[in-house]
Amino acid sequence: MNKKIEIDGIDKTILRALMKDARTPVLEIARGVGISGAAIHQRLRKLENSGLIAGSKFVLNPKVLGFTTMAFVGVFLEKAKNNSDAVKQLKKIPEVLECHYTTGNWSVLIKILCKDNEHLMSVLNKEIQPISGVSRTETFISLDQQIDRQIKI
Repeated sequence: MNKKIEIDGIDKTILRALMKDARTPVLEIARGVGISGAAIHQRLRKLENSGLIAGSKFVLNPKVLGFTTMAFVGVFLEKAKNNSDAVKQLKKIPEVLECHYTTGNWSVLIKILCKDNEHLMSVLNKEIQPISGVSRTETFISLDQQIDRQIKI
């Protein structure tokens, strides 16, 4: 879905409120905007059907669960044709949170979350590097995430 949709000021107000806190009651948003709750629901349905709203979710704090090491790993593949097979194998590794097909030196860039550096080393050595077609990896450990936001509406 790459078609562009037009949103008005009311849509933007609704989206901003829900992006700030997806649990904001519809009636609270309706009172702030000055329209009915039913109208808010209709607009939300329209935005969902357009593909602009891709869902809502709770965001867990991984540190509370003991996951303290975030790393970005550039994966070099022997051949570009190995990409889909490698991605299938990466999907099986629960520590892999994201996988991006990229330009530049790496074939793919992955974001992984581990309990500590020892766990990271184990995931790299025992799960990622043995994948057929992976020639080598380049790892960058994130010391601190300083920006975390969505696109501005």
